[in-house]
This record gives sequence, structure tokens and C-alpha cells, in this order.
Amino acid sequence: MSNRTLDALRRADRAVVGALMLVLATAGAAIAYAPHADQLNLRATAVEDTDMNGPVGGTLIHAAVPSPAETALVSLLKERNCLADALYYEARGEGEAGQKAVAEVIFHRMQNRYYPSTICGVVFQGSNLRKGCQFSFTCSGEMNARKSPVAWARAKRLAANILTGAVALGDMTDDATSYHAVSVDPVWAGHLLKTVQIGNHIFYRVPPRTTPS
Repeated sequence: MSNRTLDALRRADRAVVGALMLVLATAGAAIAYAPHADQLNLRATAVEDTDMNGPVGGTLIHAAVPSPAETALVSLLKERNCLADALYYEARGEGEAGQKAVAEVIFHRMQNRYYPSTICGVVFQGSNLRKGCQFSFTCSGEMNARKSPVAWARAKRLAANILTGAVALGDMTDDATSYHAVSVDPVWAGHLLKTVQIGNHIFYRVPPRTTPS
């Protein structure tokens, strides 16, 4: 999600935000989840043909172009689902603090020019490459397994609340853009600055550049 979108959400009227929260929390199942989809499915409506130049008595299918509100809603729902995926697969056993920490990393990456500027872009970055996935669950096959209904509902609710501002993200990870589980010791960790450990995750950020003397 871009800075412009975030600013718009912050300026939104409380009633609108409340309605959006309800939609995000309940309407996700009504729209097909396709985080990699580049286009919306157009709504098709069948109408009786009244044009004498067309086939008399026939039926024409007219694709109705989604309204800007519908387009924005579908986009926001996709972003919510991508964020919920990350919270679920990366930190469903870490409590709300651990899940918010993962969300912070995603948002920090979105503000970094070396990463995509959307939630789905960040979460699924490199998932189409053999060894390039940034979040392991996007290429490990975990997403093919059945989700825990309770944990998934909790992740979707938290993701919706984060996107609408009902749950505020602070900076508990100290600008971290990377993390790993305490059970592993990745090579890249030695090149970054450790910031904090939250639950079973250790967080890192890029160290400041040194000015040549």
C-alpha cells in the first residue's frame, strides 16, 4: 500500500473507517482471493437485445466496468489477505505482539526503495523464483495445507484492524526490515544490525552507512 493510500485512510471519516473495517472483516470470502492477479474480473450482466442492428431476440453480454470504489475495495481486500497470510504463516503462535512485529517489517519494506511498494508485492516477492522467496511460506508449500480456522480468522481480523488504523503499529522492531526464527542462523544476519528479539523472532535493520574519512 502506497503512502498516498495510507494518508487517505488516516484522513477518512470515522464512520467510513468503521464500515470499511466491517467489510474487510467479513467480505473477504465474497471476492476470490488472488494475490497475483493483475486485473479485476468484470461483472457480466445479460440484457435483452433491443438494438435492431443486433440479433433480434438475442441476448447480449455487457461487461460492466467496476466503479472506482469497487476497484479500491477489491485491491484493499487483496492487501488485507496478503497481510493476513504473513501474520498467519509467520507468527500465528507468537501472539498479537509477534504478529504486529511481522507487520512492521512488511510496512518498513514498503517504505524502502529496494522492495515493492505494496503489501502483496512485499510478501510474495520472489515467490516465482526457485530460491528467491523473501517469506519462506510463499514457496514452501505451506499454503496448500488447510488453515486453522481460529488462527486464520484472528490473522484476518488483525490485518483488517491494522489497515484501518484500529490497531496502530508503533516501531517495536526499531525500523527492522528483516527477521528470522531463533532456531536458525542465516548467513545474511551477519551483515545487518540486530535490533530486538520479540518472541521467537530476532529482528534486523540495515546498518547506517559509514562516511569515508
